[in-house]
Amino acid sequence: MPPGSNRIVRFGVFELDHSAGELRKSGVKLRLQEQPFQLLAMLLDRPGEVITRDELRQKLWPSDTFVDFDHSLNTAVNKVREALGDSASSPRYVETLARRGYRFIAPVQKDAQSDLQNNAQNYVQNNAAPGVRLPATGVTPSSTSPEPVPALHPELEVPIPRRGVTRGLFALIQVMYLCFYLAALFRLHAVQSVADSFLPMWGATALAGAVMVTAGVGIPLRCYLLSAAGFDYQRLGEKFRLMFPFILALDELWAVAPFLLTQKIGLGAAFAASAALLYLPFSERTLIRMAYVRPLPH
Repeated sequence: MPPGSNRIVRFGVFELDHSAGELRKSGVKLRLQEQPFQLLAMLLDRPGEVITRDELRQKLWPSDTFVDFDHSLNTAVNKVREALGDSASSPRYVETLARRGYRFIAPVQKDAQSDLQNNAQNYVQNNAAPGVRLPATGVTPSSTSPEPVPALHPELEVPIPRRGVTRGLFALIQVMYLCFYLAALFRLHAVQSVADSFLPMWGATALAGAVMVTAGVGIPLRCYLLSAAGFDYQRLGEKFRLMFPFILALDELWAVAPFLLTQKIGLGAAFAASAALLYLPFSERTLIRMAYVRPLPH
């Protein structure tokens, strides 16, 4: 078994297990044939680097193998992309460089503990007396071995958290806004009464109309975002970036809602709640960027 062959490499919701010869998505094994698996493993061994077509031919198709190399390589790449849900036109994982080769462009996290164990085993075995074969379990990482270094977000420069946590927090924010919209619509007469106390009649009517329109638009928007995060829609990051200016405007409008409760909660509490709501859309954007990491341009 070559060095590092029992390493687990993670990227996004996927992980490639060298020892088991498996590609898994969120813990579920995916069907991937031997040559596409080896091709993906080569790309993951050197993320961000161009693996030339000649390198792939020498590794995957030895000189004594007679095949249509171009067709076989294209087929293997297509099978890798199919397993990853990737595309050649807008790649998130495997990028094609015309007439040169391929490059893996997503952030990769390698199992540092497995690498430490492999290096320790190889060192002891290589320095043992000739003819002596040490058992594989004879060397394990000591308690003083460094902890695996967490992968850093390529844009935010913070450790990438578990995607379940970021998606869960994002979903909770959408539920909170849904509760706001529904409560305002169910108690629209109360909103009208509060507005009448400090606005002229036309102003109170306009405020009630704005509540109805923005809540009517916000409810389907929040349902979409909630379902997309729940089902882990892989293009949610891209979609959210496009929608963010509209979401920002909508959320900033609703950030003044606590001032309608000034008579009940006081001006200070209303100001604090409004300040928190003003920041919330930026929190949503950060959570989405953490959950759906965009590959760095090359």
